[in-house]
Amino acid sequence: MTNIQKFGKKIRKLRLDRNMSQEELAYESGLHRTYIGSVERAEKNLTIKNVFKIAEALGINPSDLFNFDDL
Repeated sequence: MTNIQKFGKKIRKLRLDRNMSQEELAYESGLHRTYIGSVERAEKNLTIKNVFKIAEALGINPSDLFNFDDL
């Protein structure tokens, strides 16, 4: 599994741990639902700006998104 795939899997895990839908995460982060889905499926690369938006919407530090130990 590539790091991009791990990153997408991490976002999905954190989102589901918070009982959030892709729509809810998209709304809270100011991004589009299809973009969130594409990131989770490792079809899109994120900008640093969007990493921060997603982390804020999940209520975590951006660096937590790069810890793949729990996958």
